Amino acid sequence: MCMADFLAALADPHLPFLRYALLAGIFASISFGIIGTLVVVRRISSIAGAIAHCVLGGIGAGLYLEQVVGLAWASPVQGAILVALGAAVILTLIKHYGTQREDTVIGALWAVGMAVGLLFLARTPGYTDPMSYLFGNILLLSKSDVYLVILLDLLVVIVVVGSYNRLLALCFDEEYAFLRGVPTGWYYLLLLCLTALTVVLLIRVVGVVMVIALLTLPAAIAGNVAKGIKQMMFLSILFCMAFITTGLGISYALDLPSGPVIIVIAAIVYLIV
Repeated sequence: MCMADFLAALADPHLPFLRYALLAGIFASISFGIIGTLVVVRRISSIAGAIAHCVLGGIGAGLYLEQVVGLAWASPVQGAILVALGAAVILTLIKHYGTQREDTVIGALWAVGMAVGLLFLARTPGYTDPMSYLFGNILLLSKSDVYLVILLDLLVVIVVVGSYNRLLALCFDEEYAFLRGVPTGWYYLLLLCLTALTVVLLIRVVGVVMVIALLTLPAAIAGNVAKGIKQMMFLSILFCMAFITTGLGISYALDLPSGPVIIVIAAIVYLIV
């Protein structure tokens, strides 16, 4: 009954935001499935989490510069992308050249990024409530967001297909790949940058707090049944599409926030598997 109501609403010409949300979720699943698989196999979920929470600092700074300072070129998305990529670079440098413990830097970026973001939001008139950024709202996505998702999908697919074997070697045995002449430092940075861009997109769907769940749960479920990485990526994409579609339908019918519903469905399936 929930899905029947949702399908009827999708056909309503007065509810275009539902169609944008569904299209964005389906297309976003491609990036989530591919990058999520690499994140799970490489075991860098905590790093992805640190990048995700840093992004709130970029969102807050972008809003502040746009609304308070009056910079026309500034926006939350631009701030999020710059901060996410910056965090990826910092984490890569710490891993390969730093003297500090990597887990300490991860925790520091995690906490400081959120703190700075909340401070900027608190000083931006009309944006004092951070809930939409912390927990997301896929129903606020627009047609331009759908195009942005498709653009990211193309970037992820092209880069991963072109570097598939080396990324695979990096994920399974970085030391062996380095000894075989693979520039593992650069490919590690590439993987973190792709993760950063995917995280920025994912925050629009489920928010900062739940970003790691949707990035890792579909891949973790697929890992229990897949016989290879390519199959794991494909199944992860399908699972992510199913969770987002089902979550949207249930949240619409029961008048619940879509992000948490999507995550709960994914968690239940993961526990069952």
